[in-house]
Amino acid sequence: MLDIGFHQAAGLHSFTPQAELRVVAVASQGNPAGLETLWQICASLQRLGYPVVVLDGTAQESDDSPGLLHLLQQAPWNEGADLNMGAMASSLAVIPAAKGLLRLGRVASREDTAPLTGLLPYFRTYGILVLHAPAATLGPLLTHTATVPLVVMGEGSAGVLASYKSLKQIALHTGLPCMVAALLRSSAAAERRRAQHALLTLQDCAGRHLGGPVRTTTIATQSPQDLQRLALQLLENAGTINESLTALPPGHLAGLPAPLARSH
Repeated sequence: MLDIGFHQAAGLHSFTPQAELRVVAVASQGNPAGLETLWQICASLQRLGYPVVVLDGTAQESDDSPGLLHLLQQAPWNEGADLNMGAMASSLAVIPAAKGLLRLGRVASREDTAPLTGLLPYFRTYGILVLHAPAATLGPLLTHTATVPLVVMGEGSAGVLASYKSLKQIALHTGLPCMVAALLRSSAAAERRRAQHALLTLQDCAGRHLGGPVRTTTIATQSPQDLQRLALQLLENAGTINESLTALPPGHLAGLPAPLARSH
């Protein structure tokens, strides 16, 4: 009799080294500009040859729109093959994940384990896993990784306050530094000065009240070079899922993979 849970590829799995899955985190603040930046980052990563899957913690799973929760209820060796994305399917794999991410956080807290390690069997065929969720959801998930989360700052004082709140929620759980990007809609010097002033204000508040560094950058939204630079910075500061979550070694970008002829 075969043991319950055995499958034909189990022997091969035990001898075949598994590729590491890079983890990128982007905090959602209900900012349309931030959402557009997320898609542009993902497109840049795919152009670099990395298959990308996004776990969207702002979208609820349902029977009509299955997602991460449904995957977690399957045996991991299925690797999501039975997940029918229907109308959600596109060139970029975007999976509703609000309930599933909360479940991962609860289980990890109860069992004192790393929250993300269990995702590897489901997404090992991808190169990069992007977590897109509110900071309150991201914080508990990043406790065992060196991933540097991205916060896209909205305009004005409201954008500074919302970004500070996100930094605080992540810091409460992880103590991780974050990267904050201010978006520039034009090349006007006045807009750049306002963005830099807002970033300095945020850095000062975080330094005084959160006791940790904040990395900042400005991104011209009409500049493909700026967007690719941001994507590379996130990749440089990504964690990995394998037996444990660790930061990528310095200089790993020197060996970028060749573009993959693949559809998602």
